[in-house]
Amino acid sequence: MKNVLSALIILILLLSCIDAHRLKAQNIPSSSRSEEAIERVMPALKNELDEAGLKWGQEVFIRIFKKERQLELWVKQTGSASFQLFKTYKICSIGNAPLGPKLEEGDGLVPEGFYFFRPIDLNPWSDFHLSFNIGFPNKYDRDHGRTGSAIMVHGRCVSAGCFAMTNSRIEEIYALVDAAFHGGQDFIRVHVFPFRMTDSNMHRYRSHRWIDFWQNLKEGYDYFENSQNRPPNTVVTDGRYVFQ
Repeated sequence: MKNVLSALIILILLLSCIDAHRLKAQNIPSSSRSEEAIERVMPALKNELDEAGLKWGQEVFIRIFKKERQLELWVKQTGSASFQLFKTYKICSIGNAPLGPKLEEGDGLVPEGFYFFRPIDLNPWSDFHLSFNIGFPNKYDRDHGRTGSAIMVHGRCVSAGCFAMTNSRIEEIYALVDAAFHGGQDFIRVHVFPFRMTDSNMHRYRSHRWIDFWQNLKEGYDYFENSQNRPPNTVVTDGRYVFQ
């Protein structure tokens, strides 16, 4: 009798987990456009993931480098807390050229800092093919009086303050993000840097007006680089990013 009761409890818990997963999947925005795009790019992406020893639907992490105009998409390794670089995409338009954080609505600049987005931030009906909001302004931005909204990674290769990709590139990125959410990832981190924060680059920009801010960003950059590619949990304390 005890064994039967235990089996029933396990079955109930399993069914509850399945129902919770189905409910989460229902809350992920979708459109005929996004569905067609995902179906189109999925076979090739799955093959590339297999070749890299990675799996479709695993967690993902995004890093963006403004000066280099590159978006890195990292995929979590199976059975590990570490992420593996899967693809580096060229950003074809990134708003106004100057390095430095976005300060106010309409300045044409794109942010720098540590952001995250949830399924609700996906826009499969975007005027720019497909898009997702990276989560600007975050707490750091608000604490420093920075304003703005709707900072997206999107398609159509045009931008007045977002990270614009070609349609083919945003389809791949969007498909991997959508798969990660369907796989159970609650939120996706997006780390945006002015440039690759090597010691030589930091020395090059040592007299720049934003060097103190960039030194704080470099702490998060170094954390990831030195922790077997594990993105840090990021909080804001006393007006600074702190990494845990």
